[in-house]
Amino acid sequence: MIRHTAEAIVKSRVRPVLVVTGHESEAVRTALSGFDMSFHHAPDFADGMSASLKAGIAAVPAHCDGALICLGDMPFVRAGTFDKIADAFAGQAAVFPTYAGKRGNPVLLSRSLFADIMDLSGDQGARALLGAIPDRVGEVAVEDPGVLRDLDRPEALGGSQ
Repeated sequence: MIRHTAEAIVKSRVRPVLVVTGHESEAVRTALSGFDMSFHHAPDFADGMSASLKAGIAAVPAHCDGALICLGDMPFVRAGTFDKIADAFAGQAAVFPTYAGKRGNPVLLSRSLFADIMDLSGDQGARALLGAIPDRVGEVAVEDPGVLRDLDRPEALGGSQ
């Protein structure tokens, strides 16, 4: 499943590509061998989603204005969608894709949020932070139902869109 996701990301213009590992770190590295990406381990991954998010944010190079947070269990997001989200970024705190009026993933987070993200704990992402600043959050409509579809198991990959 992670390889399907990575294939779309590396076909996009979004760079650099950083992969945060946690559970089964070596299996993830093996699955992604051959791709131009760097790996960053979240040793405290068992503490919840915030641990992985913080590990990724900490690894973002200083020249990057933000980070497009891609989930490994969303293999149906198209490469062009990653580009469209990045192209829509114009200084907002975050940019979400929408499909059929519903917010999806991945989300682009501005560097202006990085310090607050580093204060998160437990099994939470940046949702609460973004909820407190709705006027600074943008949306971009995409023709990609994959932004709404995440998978919990590899078997669910059948019937790609």
